[in-house]
Amino acid sequence: MSTAKILNEFMNFKYDRSLIEEAKKVGGPFLMKGILQKAETLNQNGRVYPKVILEREIRNYQKFIKENRALGELDHPDSSVVELKNASHIIREAHMEGNIVRGTVEILNTPSGKILQSLVESGVTLGISSRGVGSTKIDGDLQIVQDDFQLICWDFVSEPSTPGAFMMREGKEINTRSLNKIFNKTDRINRIFNDIMEWK
Repeated sequence: MSTAKILNEFMNFKYDRSLIEEAKKVGGPFLMKGILQKAETLNQNGRVYPKVILEREIRNYQKFIKENRALGELDHPDSSVVELKNASHIIREAHMEGNIVRGTVEILNTPSGKILQSLVESGVTLGISSRGVGSTKIDGDLQIVQDDFQLICWDFVSEPSTPGAFMMREGKEINTRSLNKIFNKTDRINRIFNDIMEWK
């Protein structure tokens, strides 16, 4: 029985404030565009996400975006499940540009979303944190994220205004069988299909 850990990556979320101002004027959805994550970047705890793994996860995450299930929370829970009662935003678009994952986030009209919106309107510096499950392998001073990594979501967090990406230590261990609670049967089929399409 293999075991995986919750892997989190934190970085400041820099976004275009003009989109927020425009939404306030016209009463449209609160959208933010910015960097969600970076591949091949050494983080403070020595962890690196290989580009090939992050690209695969962004491909697989498209299913969640299309099905309006790409939710995230305000604050970072120590759980592999996105709690609907804590949802604050939804990812509307995510794509790779070189080693950078860029995305569009819509703030939801939920209790947590209203708090997030108020923080954004007040100009609070926000962090964005990926949440996923997987393992790492030590390679010298580095921890390389392994092929079993599966992206769950991105959460908004309160973090210091440090340039670049930085990480927190791995969270609690979870049994990989519990992933069935996170990813349904069609999610798993979609992952297999995407892997087959990438074979060369």
